[in-house]
Amino acid sequence: MAIDILHHDDHLLIANKPAGLLTVPGRGPDKQDCLINRLLTEHPNSRIVHRLDMATSGLVIIAQSLAALQRLSRLFEQRHIQKEYTAVVSGLVAQDRGSVTLPLICDWPNRPKQKVCEEHGKSAHTDFEVLSRQAVPEDIKTPALSRTRVQLKPVTGRSHQLRVHMQAIKHPILGDEFYADDRARSASSRLLLHATRLRFDHPFTGETLEIVSQPDF
Repeated sequence: MAIDILHHDDHLLIANKPAGLLTVPGRGPDKQDCLINRLLTEHPNSRIVHRLDMATSGLVIIAQSLAALQRLSRLFEQRHIQKEYTAVVSGLVAQDRGSVTLPLICDWPNRPKQKVCEEHGKSAHTDFEVLSRQAVPEDIKTPALSRTRVQLKPVTGRSHQLRVHMQAIKHPILGDEFYADDRARSASSRLLLHATRLRFDHPFTGETLEIVSQPDF
């Protein structure tokens, strides 16, 4: 499957990763098909700057040189790259907008899962805004459930941050095999989480790049 590239110049490209595809190779011959390996065929200088979970779709920045990798990594470290995601979560989110600032830590007995830990967790911050709500009458005899489409803005970049934060406020992302309850997990055949928007100043030209990718859900 060809990878959709939304921006390409001498220093970086921005690709649209499909859901279900690894960003980088995993262990074993069955986990070698991934975003970076598909891109290397036509873009042999490609280097991964950041990752999306295998189940998450959307925008990924790929450096095209070591110098670009270093500068882009610095932009991420300094939180100069704005990221937005679209998700569909279980239930009706009451607030039109808000923030989740629960600290996260790896759940070692159940890795790669993460969990909230007030004592030892690393700081994590997610802003959210409701885009739309779809209510299902409580007396309806159907497996359907009420849901909310939200825009998520991670201020920090912890592993599984958006997924754990949505679960923590009782609105797990639909199709989430790790964090959703049975009903929310079975509501979608895939994780309904898509990296929708990237905005940052190009590390070589200074041009402000804003790339948008609409989800297919």
